[in-house]
Amino acid sequence: MIKFTLKCNQDHQFESWFQSAEAFDKLDAAGMVSCAVCGSDSVTKALMAPSVRASRNAAPVPAPTSAAPDTEPSRLSVPTDPRGKAIAELRTQIEQNSEYVGLEFAAQARDMHDGLTRNRAIYGEAKPEEARKLIDDGVPVLPLPFVPRRKAN
Repeated sequence: MIKFTLKCNQDHQFESWFQSAEAFDKLDAAGMVSCAVCGSDSVTKALMAPSVRASRNAAPVPAPTSAAPDTEPSRLSVPTDPRGKAIAELRTQIEQNSEYVGLEFAAQARDMHDGLTRNRAIYGEAKPEEARKLIDDGVPVLPLPFVPRRKAN
């Protein structure tokens, strides 16, 4: 396994693991590598310093201890640019002030719009066809610039 620092054409930098350098090249050539921030598939390897030990006998640097799941973001998921920080703040606001309804989002949004259930702040997931139908029918919805934590790596 090898970890690469990657950079997209929008100047977002992120890290990702690959089976080998050749595996990265194959995936990139097939258009299967995309930016973790904006989704752009125009991604290149960024300059990075190799992780090297002083000698074969030197002790490896201990890995940082991990926090309990969903209590603290990993170092890789901490945004470093202003857009990433704004998206992270938006995500926190939505998660604290809304109810996650998962794949029931389209049905629940429609029921609220039709007056069948009480209005409340919700967020969740919908297939593209479901989202288009909601918009076509005048249901006030919009896409969020992040994936639910349950689906984030």
